[in-house]
Formats: sequence, structure tokens, C-alpha cells
Amino acid sequence: MMYKEYRSSRVAGLNPLSFDPSSNNEPLQFNSSNGPLVTECPLENGAENSKKRKRPSLPPEGIRNMPMDSSPMTMPMSDPNAWATAMNNLGMGPIGMSGQPLMSDFDSSLGMMTGIGPMNPMMPGLGYVPPPPLPQDLPIVKEIIHCKSCTLFPPNPNLPSPAIRERPPGCKTVFVGGLPENATEALIVEVFGQCGDIIAIRKSKKNFCHIRFAEEFTVDRALFLSGYRIRLGSSTDKKDTGRLHVDFAQARDDLYEWECHQRMLAREERHRRRMEEDRLRPPSPPPIVHYSEHECSQLGDKIKDEAAFAEAVRVLLTWVERGEVNRRNANNFYSMIQSSNSHIRRLMNEKAAHEKEMEEAKEKFKIALSGILAQ
Repeated sequence: MMYKEYRSSRVAGLNPLSFDPSSNNEPLQFNSSNGPLVTECPLENGAENSKKRKRPSLPPEGIRNMPMDSSPMTMPMSDPNAWATAMNNLGMGPIGMSGQPLMSDFDSSLGMMTGIGPMNPMMPGLGYVPPPPLPQDLPIVKEIIHCKSCTLFPPNPNLPSPAIRERPPGCKTVFVGGLPENATEALIVEVFGQCGDIIAIRKSKKNFCHIRFAEEFTVDRALFLSGYRIRLGSSTDKKDTGRLHVDFAQARDDLYEWECHQRMLAREERHRRRMEEDRLRPPSPPPIVHYSEHECSQLGDKIKDEAAFAEAVRVLLTWVERGEVNRRNANNFYSMIQSSNSHIRRLMNEKAAHEKEMEEAKEKFKIALSGILAQ
């Protein structure tokens, strides 16, 4: 009745429907070929605008074109085009009952035309949404462990975890207490052999033992069994039951292996550092030959050459520092020193001349620059 009143009222801006939604049972056709349902509302002039008139309440935009019949909306599955169009308007990729998409060229941005954002398919048959990630601080749930000759029952999760000592460096040995009185070494190997390779077992006459593993990370696996209640077979005898307590143990063998490993790492670090220093060290200069008549004649020629003068002077100073000057070669050294002195004087004179030319060039530059600025 409410919908009929709404249909009979003349509301400006809405086109009349081409069918009666209360009596029409035909399947809906999502087709926009008939043009928009809402048009521009013209402004009315005159005194009627000043009067406030109450407009009838309109249903939401999403249900204006839906029938008010209580019967469920039918959608013919035999017509894939209509079904695909409807799912496209909702912003979801149309997917059949078998999970295969009906339209390969579905554009998720078309769903924004109806004002509805893309939806995550949560219904069966529409898709799979992965579960949310588990929190990091979630407690570990321990389960019953069935072995060949015994059964391990998990501890009460409400009880506090057993206290353990500080982990020694390089610990590979664990202390296991609370073993049944009838426990054998084979039973210990059967239970703790699942954690990793066992090197040695030192069992006491009482209900405890020490187990040494081959790797350090297997100790953490063994600590996981701390608090478990063990029962041999199906026996209920007190001697066949016990409560395991696993803790770190100090062993000389573990400490010795850890110290050896640390020394090996230190040697590798020193070797790496030495190789790095050798790589970054500048190359050593070539060795200087000792004095001889042949080398002296060659050095005299190099002193007179401007390109080899620096190297020749370095060799001459090295010979003087070594003490290779004597009475026999004193004249040779005197001539080489005289040649070096004359060459150095000539270089000093050339330096003074170039400095004088540079000062004159600076003065000319300043005068020219001041003339340019004045102009």
C-alpha cells in the first residue's frame, strides 16, 4: 500500500515505471539502455517556492527499482548475460557455481558506478579468503606424543613453565630428570632421539641422566619436552611413570669445543684483517742498487736529464747515507753533487723568473679589469 501511494504521487524529477513492481514477477533486467531514472529537476518560479511543502519519504536509491513482494528475487541462471551484469554492478566478478568466472574481461572499477565498493567474496562458491595471520605471542599448544614403548602426555597449560638455568656457552648437553625407575637407555634414545643425533648418554642409578647432542639447536627441541608426563606402555605402576624435567647442563667437552671454535673465529678474523691491510697498503718502492762504477756513470747522465733528475737525486742521497763514499770515489761523488747543485740553482732561477712574470701578469689583469669596470 505504501509503495502504491508512492507510485501514485507525482514527484518532480522521477520518470514513471514501465511496469507495476507489486504484481510483476518477471526477472529483473539490469540494462541501462532506457536512460537514467533521475533527471534534472526544473526550478519553479513564483510564490510556490516560498511555501514549504512536505515531500513523501522516498526509499533508498538501491531499492527503488526492487519489487515489494515478499517472494525472493529470482535470477535466471540460464541467462549468463543478466547474471554477469548484476554481479558487475555490485563490484564483484561474476563467478559460476563451479568457481569459474563467467566474464573474463570483468573490470572491478565498474562497481563504483552504483556507489558500492569492491567486495571480498565471503560466500561459498565466490572465492577463498585466507585466514588472518596468527599473533606472535600465541602460546604453543603441546599435544600427546606416542612412541613405540611409551606415551608422553603434555603438561597442564595453566601451570607455570618450569624454571631453567642460564644457558652455558656452546651448550650441547641437557639434564633430564623425573625419568621412570624402570626407564632404560633404549627408552631415552627412543624419546630424545627424535630431537637430533645423540653422541653420549650418561645415565645415573637414580631417575636422571645427561644427554649430549651433536648440534646446539637440538637442545632447544629437548627443552620442549620439559614438563611432559611419561608412561611406559599401558602400565599404571608408579615405577613406570614419571614427569620429565629438562634443563641446560654444564659440560667440559662443550666448553672446550666452544673455546676452540672461538679461537678459530679469532684466527679467521685476524687473517681477514691482515689481508685487508695488505690490500690497502701502498706498494713499496723498488730497492736501490749499490754503488758501482757502472751505476755511477749512469747516475751522472740521469742527473743532467730533467725527467730523471728527481729519481737520480734520491739514489745519490741513499748512497751518501749508506756510507759508500771513500777516497777512491770521492771525485765522482763531488762531480755528481756539483751537477745536482747547478741544476737546482737553474731551477730556482727559472722559478723566480716565472714568479716575476706572474706578478706582472696580475698587474696587467688588474689594470685591464679596472678599465673595463670604469667603462
